[in-house]
Amino acid sequence: MNPELVKQALEIVGNPNVLVNIVSKRVRQLNFGGGGSSNPMVLDTTNLGMADIALREIIEGKMGFDLPEPEVVKNLVRRTRKIR
Repeated sequence: MNPELVKQALEIVGNPNVLVNIVSKRVRQLNFGGGGSSNPMVLDTTNLGMADIALREIIEGKMGFDLPEPEVVKNLVRRTRKIR
């Protein structure tokens, strides 16, 4: 994985844990997905691994993501703890 691409993508995503999750999901899609989701959304993929392709897709704005509001996450955690 290219450290410069990681740095650029991290500036966009903001959270390294979220970046890892986004990249790993996209790599799985590129490796095993069928149809359109398994095709790279960037033109030049020469000498790039799947993780680098995913990072370039994030950097070039080809792939988006939504983060839940912190209050929604808190409520989900509270409900999960009550169930157990």
